[in-house]
Amino acid sequence: MISRYYLPMNSKPAPGPFSGEDWLFEIKWDGVRAIAYINEKVSVLSRNGKELTGRFPELAELRELAPHTVLDGEIVVMSGGRPDIQELLPRIVSRSGAALPPGTIPITYIVFDILEQDGVPLVDLPLTERRRLLLQRVKGGPHVVISEPVEYRGTEYYRAAVQKGLEGVMAKRKDSVYEPGVRSSSWLKIRQQKTCDCVIAGYTGGKGSRVSSFGSLILGLYQKLPRHNGNEINTGSSTTSPDNNPGDLIYIGKVGTGFKDRDLVVFRELFKKYETGNQLLTVTDLAGGVTWLSPALVCEVSYQSVTRERKLRIPGFIRLRSDKTPSECTIDQLDTAVPEADWQMLGKETIIMPPLPSPLPSKTGMPEREPLKKYHEIRHFSVTSEPKGDEVTGSDENYFVVHEHHARNLHFDLRLERDGVLKSWAVPKGVPLVPGEKHLAVAVEDHPLDYGHFEGTIPDGEYGAGTVSIWDNGHYETKHWDNDKIEITFHGKRLEGPYAMVRFIRAGKNDWLLFRVGS
Repeated sequence: MISRYYLPMNSKPAPGPFSGEDWLFEIKWDGVRAIAYINEKVSVLSRNGKELTGRFPELAELRELAPHTVLDGEIVVMSGGRPDIQELLPRIVSRSGAALPPGTIPITYIVFDILEQDGVPLVDLPLTERRRLLLQRVKGGPHVVISEPVEYRGTEYYRAAVQKGLEGVMAKRKDSVYEPGVRSSSWLKIRQQKTCDCVIAGYTGGKGSRVSSFGSLILGLYQKLPRHNGNEINTGSSTTSPDNNPGDLIYIGKVGTGFKDRDLVVFRELFKKYETGNQLLTVTDLAGGVTWLSPALVCEVSYQSVTRERKLRIPGFIRLRSDKTPSECTIDQLDTAVPEADWQMLGKETIIMPPLPSPLPSKTGMPEREPLKKYHEIRHFSVTSEPKGDEVTGSDENYFVVHEHHARNLHFDLRLERDGVLKSWAVPKGVPLVPGEKHLAVAVEDHPLDYGHFEGTIPDGEYGAGTVSIWDNGHYETKHWDNDKIEITFHGKRLEGPYAMVRFIRAGKNDWLLFRVGS
C-alpha cells in the first residue's frame, strides 16, 4: 500500500561549482521530473500532478523492478549520448494512451531517490540511508536506470558534465532529509546559466523569416499577494488564497532567441488554444501588436542577470515546461540563490581539497573511484555466500568469466578483469555466438576478482537472488577500450575469437551492444 502522495523536493541555485566531503554530486538531467508510485499498478505523476503513465508505457516495467515503492526521478530521452528535451516534448504533449508512432525514441527513467517502501515513508531518513535502501530495493531495466552520484569531487564532476554537453550537476547533502514541496538549500543546482520558469502571457508578431510564426514571447512572474486578514498569502504550489489566485502577474521582459525552427511552427499552433482579448500585463517597452494568451503555459528561460527594474537581461528560451503550473512561476525565483554570505560560510565549512589521488583517467577512461563500494552497499554478507572481495590478486593474463544466473528470469553476466576488479555486464540473451548478432549488455556494479570463480545460490530476498554457475571462463586480450567502445578477443572453453561492445546511445547510459566480430 502507498501511504500518501508527495510533492517533489526542489533545489536552490549555487553561485558556482564546489567540492565537499559532506555532499553527493549527480548529473542534472534535462527531462521531466516524475514521482512513481508502484503498487499493483504503476502511477507516474508529473511535478504538477498529471498522470504520465499513458504517455510513457515503458514505465510499466517498474512494477517488476521496484514493487511497493515510491520513487523520485527524471524522465529523459537520450539522443547522441545526451538528454534531448526536444525529442521528449512530443511525448509530453501527446494524448495519454495514444499509440507511439514508429521510430519513437524510447525514454529512460533515471531514479535518484526512494520516498517510501512497503507503505513506510522514508523521507525523514538521511540521503545516504535512502540511497542504501534504493540500491537494495530497486533494479535497473531496459528503461530504468539508478543514478550514480560521486562523492567529494563536485568541481571536477561539473567540468566533466559541461564538457559532455550536459547542463550541470546537482549537489545534495549526505545528511539531508527529503522535504516534499520545499525549495531547500540542502539540494543545490550547479549549472552554467541562471534560469527561471515563466508564464507565457502573449507573443509579438514575427518579421522577416518569422513573419508566419511569432517574434518574441511576453514573460511574466507572479508576485506574492499582500497580507490578507493579517495572514500572508503564499504563492506557488503552496498557494492558500481562497480563490486560488497566486497574485499579480508582473512583466519581466520578453524572449525572442533560443527557438528551433520546429518550435516556431508547433508553438504557434499551440498558442491558438489560449488566445484571449484580455491584456494581462502592463507593458511599456513593446512596439507593435501583441497577441495575449491566457496564463496557462510555462517556459524555462535562461538569463545573465536581473536589472534594477526586475527585467531579465539577455534572456534565451530553453524549453516549454508542461510539468510546471503557472502558479509556481513566482518572482522569488530570482532571489532563491544561496546568499553570498551564506555561501562563503558554506565554503569555510565544507569546501575542501580531499586527500584523494589526482583525477587521472583509469584504463576505462573514467575517473577512479572507491572500488567495489556499490557492490558492498547492496549485499548482506552474513546471508549471501558471495565473496566480500578479500582476495585482490589478479591473474597474469586478463581473466574473464560468463556466469549463468537463474534469478527471476534466466540471464547471463559477462565479467572482465580490469583495474583490479571485474567489470560486469548483465546480458539477458547471453553472449552471441553468431557473427553480427547483437545482444543488449547492461553495465552493472564492479565485482571483486574472486567473484570470477564463484558458484552458488544467493538466498531469496537478497540482491540477485537465484543460482549462479560458470558458463564459460578463460582469458582475453584487449585491442581497444574506452568509454564508448571495447574490442577484445576471448580465449575460453566456449568463447573463442574477437568481440566488440559499443555504447547503445539511444538507450540508457548503462546500455551497450555486444557482438562477435567477423564473418
